[in-house]
Amino acid sequence: MGKIKITDTTLRDAHQSLIATRMPTDLMLPIIDKIDAVGYNSIECWGGATFDACLRFLKEDPWVRLRKLKEGFKNTPLQMLLRGQNILGYKHYPDDVVEYFVQKTIANGMDIIRIFDCLNDLRNLETAVKACKKEGGHAQIALVYTLGDAYTMDYWMNICKEIEAMGADSICIKDMAGLLLPYTTYELVKAMKSATSLPIDVHTHYTSGEAAMSYLKAAEAGADIIDCAISPLALGTSQPSVEVMVEAFKGTPYDTGLDQHLLAEIADYFLPYREECLESKLMDPKVLGVDIKTLQYQVPGGMLSNMVSQLKEQNALDKYRDVLEEIPRVREDFGDPPLVTPSSQIVGTQAVMNVLMGERYKVATDQTKDLVSGNYGQTIKPINPEVQKKIIGDREVITCRPADLLEPGLAKFEDEVKEYKQQDEDTLSYALFPQVAMDYFKYRQAQQTKVDLHSADTANGAYPA
Repeated sequence: MGKIKITDTTLRDAHQSLIATRMPTDLMLPIIDKIDAVGYNSIECWGGATFDACLRFLKEDPWVRLRKLKEGFKNTPLQMLLRGQNILGYKHYPDDVVEYFVQKTIANGMDIIRIFDCLNDLRNLETAVKACKKEGGHAQIALVYTLGDAYTMDYWMNICKEIEAMGADSICIKDMAGLLLPYTTYELVKAMKSATSLPIDVHTHYTSGEAAMSYLKAAEAGADIIDCAISPLALGTSQPSVEVMVEAFKGTPYDTGLDQHLLAEIADYFLPYREECLESKLMDPKVLGVDIKTLQYQVPGGMLSNMVSQLKEQNALDKYRDVLEEIPRVREDFGDPPLVTPSSQIVGTQAVMNVLMGERYKVATDQTKDLVSGNYGQTIKPINPEVQKKIIGDREVITCRPADLLEPGLAKFEDEVKEYKQQDEDTLSYALFPQVAMDYFKYRQAQQTKVDLHSADTANGAYPA
């Protein structure tokens, strides 16, 4: 028991949750000095959807963002979110690609890599953890928190012991849907603390309105770190506010010791940006409220919005309630996986199809087929055999670590991208998001040509210097 540390999520999960990861690097840089002076445990600023959003929507290079952030944060470790063998994509990558990605990420300035798997199948984390340790990084394994009769305290305690044996440096309870309730959090952290000596970080979202209370109980149970965001980008589907938690712990044994005056200056910096996002409709007031139904359906915010847009496209919004009720049934058929990217999209899309088709599992996506045939790893409970048969027929079900079936892939990616490659990291951007990265590389080339032409014209006296 003692002072609680705070990881700040403002530059990654907060804007991913509230404004679809659209905060540009230029908005982050002017405030770095102040954020760096706070005394945070770490700054979560990369990974998750930032990579895709940088290339696709912001026309930025995510690697350049990482280097600029590293340059600015001289005192605070940087942290990222990595989807195990999926890296930042939606499918499993060969080990050589995972290893190279981790190596380059740490070489570009990353300190702490939070690694998770959508099924909590630790086999899918081994390569990333080993690579992180080899490069001298801090490997934090995140356990995706979910509900269901298979997820007992014994389950969480045993998996903590396995994580410690794997050589991880810390453990995170990753509650992406805001399912943690205060007293459950207390029991869970206590149980995990009794099973491992590794530091425990608690990460949740404010979606169900329980998060700040859960953080209080987490601290009382001995948690070491909590994840928070600066107030203009906190609450709703984001994290609890840093300032609120700092004030709540003040004068207690868990006092963070952080300076509210400095935090107020940082909040003042982000306030106009929040107003701008609300005005442009980039931030939807809907995501700022409390939705207690989250606890009933266990559906993370991103999955809900995905589902609504799928139903809108089919002119079937009237089926919303039916789909919500179908989700838990599909999840049960699929062996009770936690609902987090990509399993949340797979379960959600399947529920939509089941309802729209009027017959369950009449149609299934390739991802659904992969999930029920073991290509994502092992689910905590067996998959419903009748459902499995209906979806994949006699297709073989695999029981090994899925990446064991993949050929090395780095050389192929290197070859495909060589025409546009300007740095080693371009190969990885292309490996993860081939089409999006290629569009970005072409855009980058066009911008460089423009600059070169301008320079040539200036040199020839076409423009006043």
